[in-house]
Amino acid sequence: MLLKEFDYELPEKLIAQVPSQKREESRMLVLDKKTGKYEHKHFFDITEFLTENDLLVLNNTKVIPARLYAKKDTGALIEIFLVREIEKNIWIALIKPSKRVKPKMVLEISSELSVEILEKDEDKWKVHLIYNGNIFEILDRAGNIPLPPYIERKMTDEEYKNLDFERYQTVYAQKAGAVAAPTAGLHFTKEILDKLERQGTKHCFITLNVGLGTFKPVKCENISEHKMDSEAFEITQESAEIINKAKAEGKNIVAVGTTSVRTLETVMNKYGKIIPVKDSSELFISPGYKFKITDKLITNFHLPKSTLLMLVSAFAGKDLIFKTYEEAIKSEYRFYSYGDCMFIR
Repeated sequence: MLLKEFDYELPEKLIAQVPSQKREESRMLVLDKKTGKYEHKHFFDITEFLTENDLLVLNNTKVIPARLYAKKDTGALIEIFLVREIEKNIWIALIKPSKRVKPKMVLEISSELSVEILEKDEDKWKVHLIYNGNIFEILDRAGNIPLPPYIERKMTDEEYKNLDFERYQTVYAQKAGAVAAPTAGLHFTKEILDKLERQGTKHCFITLNVGLGTFKPVKCENISEHKMDSEAFEITQESAEIINKAKAEGKNIVAVGTTSVRTLETVMNKYGKIIPVKDSSELFISPGYKFKITDKLITNFHLPKSTLLMLVSAFAGKDLIFKTYEEAIKSEYRFYSYGDCMFIR
């Protein structure tokens, strides 16, 4: 399939710049992929659509405040975006403006944290973090939440910064390592999870540390030539047992977000069943892919020409997804990370 087939026009006003006032008050478009019918709901209605025959699989990765700012002696501001740790205290990072740094330079982020520039690796840099204590606690104090580029924030917006620290994170986030949120999970509250549990809808957690590949544009005209960035994931013994038991009992596996889908499908492709494992995924799901375990999907509305849009098109059918997106635009749903969501059943 061609890249241009996954393009659509979105009015700029529908790109959500802030989250809904309350997590569960975001709108939810419920799509039945067999009948093609849809309903307009709110996320707090999700309890009406799930039963004891469903198992929710949630990604409990935690977004780290990976965007750092340093001032050179000249007063120039340098942005360092930590992408992933490759060995103890050595990270791959994006730096801008890149021309203002060179190897062996040490940039002070705060009184607790400095960054030594090591070497350039294509469009990224290797950097050494210098600190004493727990790096994630220090990043909480010194760093900024790495919002996607279509959400505009000024570094001085303290009110927004505090909002992002709370809301660009799921309520069940546990394992630090992501540089982007698994946004479908942002709508859940502890109260909704508790209510689902009381009605017999169980849930379990997997971990996929969302990387910059989430925002990496597809550039090849023939989408089959696209290569996904590698993202680390983990499935525990407990979660593997819960998922396999649910599947054996004929229950529906409800993936919360495309990251959960990719983790589950990667393991099924590689091992033939869900096993406890630490591994990485480079799975690119596009129309034509045969899903092996995912039965239902909760997901946000995705960017044109993105791998995420291609994944949901594979899950529900490209024509149906684009027809549904037309309805969402007409009904002025809010799009992207802080936007509204779909439940595809």
